[in-house]
Amino acid sequence: MEFFCTVNKAVTPAELQSSMTISSLPTHCNSIYEVMHDDGDHGEINCIWGVFIVHREVIKDGLRFTLPGCPNALAWTVTAENNNSETVVHLTINKQQPDPDFAESIEEFVEDWRAGLR
Repeated sequence: MEFFCTVNKAVTPAELQSSMTISSLPTHCNSIYEVMHDDGDHGEINCIWGVFIVHREVIKDGLRFTLPGCPNALAWTVTAENNNSETVVHLTINKQQPDPDFAESIEEFVEDWRAGLR
């Protein structure tokens, strides 16, 4: 299943990639409470769903974050779109019909990203 939001904020991919580190995740999203460990592109976070290992990967136009130990294979990207005039958060999981409470928590997570990116 997919979830996404768009923020009307001009940012370049290079700006996203340099400013959005694992250590900075709580400043961008209130659903990420703390960073317990940060090794550059790998770390551990305490978030809305508990404690997870997180990986950070530079991709075309932005970044991808994955929670490799998540039973739902949760991953999200933050990218600069439309000639860098918008920022898009796109989140996926491996379930077509997730538990309604889990789907609601994902929507909250995405909305926290929208608020944090403004």
